[in-house]
Amino acid sequence: MRASRLRRWCLTVVGAVLAAGSLTGFASAAVPPPAAPPNHTLPANTRFYVAPDSDAAQQAVTDLRGGHPADAVTMAKLASWPEAIWLTDGTPAQVHQQVRTVMTGARAQHAVPVLVAYDIPLRDCGQYSSGGAASDAAYQQWIAAFAKAIGNARAVVILEPDALANLPQDCGATSDPTGALTAGRIADIHAAVTDLEAQPGTSVYLDGGNSGWQSVGTMAQTLIDADVQQSQGFFLNVSNTQPTDQSDEYGTWVSKCIWFATDGPSWAVGNADWCASQYYSPAAPNDGLPGDAVVQTDPSTWHWTDAWFDQNVGTPPAAQLTHFVVDTSRNGQGNWTPAATLYPDNQTWCNAPDRGVGLRPTANTGVPLVDAYLYVKTIGQSDGSCTRGTAGPGDPVYGGTTDPAAGAWWPAQALTLADDANPALTFNLPGGLSPSR
Repeated sequence: MRASRLRRWCLTVVGAVLAAGSLTGFASAAVPPPAAPPNHTLPANTRFYVAPDSDAAQQAVTDLRGGHPADAVTMAKLASWPEAIWLTDGTPAQVHQQVRTVMTGARAQHAVPVLVAYDIPLRDCGQYSSGGAASDAAYQQWIAAFAKAIGNARAVVILEPDALANLPQDCGATSDPTGALTAGRIADIHAAVTDLEAQPGTSVYLDGGNSGWQSVGTMAQTLIDADVQQSQGFFLNVSNTQPTDQSDEYGTWVSKCIWFATDGPSWAVGNADWCASQYYSPAAPNDGLPGDAVVQTDPSTWHWTDAWFDQNVGTPPAAQLTHFVVDTSRNGQGNWTPAATLYPDNQTWCNAPDRGVGLRPTANTGVPLVDAYLYVKTIGQSDGSCTRGTAGPGDPVYGGTTDPAAGAWWPAQALTLADDANPALTFNLPGGLSPSR
């Protein structure tokens, strides 16, 4: 295709995608989603909500006006795919209105929104994404207003990323000496599950961390304590880069461990800590932890964990296993594995370079326990001003420049994630706009 023709096509596509209301128009071409089943499981043909004013959509306009049509098309491709909407602060009245606005937009598209509730007290152990409600009581009022705003419509709620994999007791040796803060955290999640699951079309997923973090038994027990069996399930890999197949396998183990410790044989009930972890091998007991000098997460040893579950858990009834969803927003190239001594603290979870967007959002995953692959982390938003344990303030991975604050839009990162997508990023448009037309 000649350059002039390509430029005209770029302008046509970006203009069509980003014209006022156009994304809503494209999405509404789909048939309305089926009614919510009693167990809140997402139908395989679920269509997720695409926000017409996303960061990527606005960046496409900026790039187009700035004379960068190729970048504009890339951002328009990204903007055509559904991403989660994060609700992170505000009063109960404010979050109620924010959720209602999203629900109105989703209704116009005949689509299901993915909402992230992210306002838990003592959020992120006071690190890059610190904040949250001022107290447990304030949070419970906030989440009740959140739930009420959803009403009878369909919605997916990703409930408080990092809230369970990173409990107050995990923040440091003296972070929760009496256990009161952790007890408050669990109570907050209990209250949230009760309020949200009371809505007939809401599918609630609790924090399950990721496959490179808490051991299988630890995560299963925390989820049990937090009432996961009263929710639709748990979520994995939010804002992380663990490969999808590894997340699927880890999540299956956690699900089986939840069954083992609650509905399994009598000798197993109450003993989630007996489950083999992803760090298990004949040479290392199942209490290995990430970063341990001897035991590291190594998928090549996972057959030992599979063997333990085959021998001790077998094949539980499918209807009794807990489902989960996986964030694939930036795991297209898998984990970033720098040399162990590259920096004092590699912070592999923080703005990992060259990762790429992963599998497209869908509720038709082909994996029995995986309800959906979703773009939960907003693609192109920073994790924080990472320093990799250096004196800073710059990030040595990015040439010593200072990364944007957590949650800030980072156009260069968004473009890299889109360019490195695996599979390659395409438009999510019915009828197909292609360069050959």
